[in-house]
Amino acid sequence: MSNTKTIKDFDQLQITVLKALADPIRLEIIRYLKYSDHEVACGEVGKAINISKTSGSYHFKLLESAELIHTKREAREKYVSLNEQTFQKYVTDFYKNI
Repeated sequence: MSNTKTIKDFDQLQITVLKALADPIRLEIIRYLKYSDHEVACGEVGKAINISKTSGSYHFKLLESAELIHTKREAREKYVSLNEQTFQKYVTDFYKNI
């Protein structure tokens, strides 16, 4: 039974990952983060791809729930970076082709 549960958990997270990737704004966010060599403030990403704070917050939340990004909060600022392990685990070779 635990093996079946593990497979179902894996499948569910993979579905969440693919749904998170099925949006052009979230792909822009991922592309921006891919080419950043450090953690980036959410506001910086929003300005770079021209989205509002509300829209950015929504998209970052979905990316975080899919474990596609790492988040870190310092005071009032939230910083994000890509979680490459999720790409490698759930979307084989997708990360290389962005």
